[in-house]
Amino acid sequence: MTAPTSTAQVSFASPGDAEELARAELYGLLARLWLAPPDAELLQQFRVAVTEAPEAGALLEAPWQSLVGALRATTPAAAAGEFAALFHGVGKPEVFAFGSYYLSGFLNERPLATLRDDLAALGLTRDETTLETEDHVSYGLEVMRYLIGGDDVAVCNLEQQRRFFRTHLQTWVGQLCEAVNASPNAVVWAAVADFTREFLKVETQAFDMLEA
Repeated sequence: MTAPTSTAQVSFASPGDAEELARAELYGLLARLWLAPPDAELLQQFRVAVTEAPEAGALLEAPWQSLVGALRATTPAAAAGEFAALFHGVGKPEVFAFGSYYLSGFLNERPLATLRDDLAALGLTRDETTLETEDHVSYGLEVMRYLIGGDDVAVCNLEQQRRFFRTHLQTWVGQLCEAVNASPNAVVWAAVADFTREFLKVETQAFDMLEA
């Protein structure tokens, strides 16, 4: 793993560029960390991950270092226990990771139906073997990874990324991160939330510049 390189000059690289591939990988990594606790193999990758960005002072360098440090300090068992305490509590979880909850106050509401319509327009469907509905944060992050790194240029382009990000991530993921940070049970996922928040700020800025 390499340290994120986003600096004060935020912009999108050309499709297929190494920076865009790294951007897609960050979305994929965050999707993985929000979906399930890291296993031993993933933790081992973080133990050898680069923590210094190629350019000193890069926007994501500090939160990346914190994330790497948190994952180096945990174990598969400790991470699994924290994940369960936050997201899989008996009865009502301490933290909900679903967009509908933050956008409407309830699960499986209109925001989920809207998301499903937009996913269908992109030719995407939910894997029926997964338990989480499409408005789970990991699903949205994975969709962004696909829209950045996919080969179908009619779907995988900046305009589709902008639309999906603005509608289905920017509107609520910050609230999810705040909910995680407010929990006394959050250690690893406090770092995940911090990095997610800062990464999405960089993405927001880049999309703002694209629209200017």
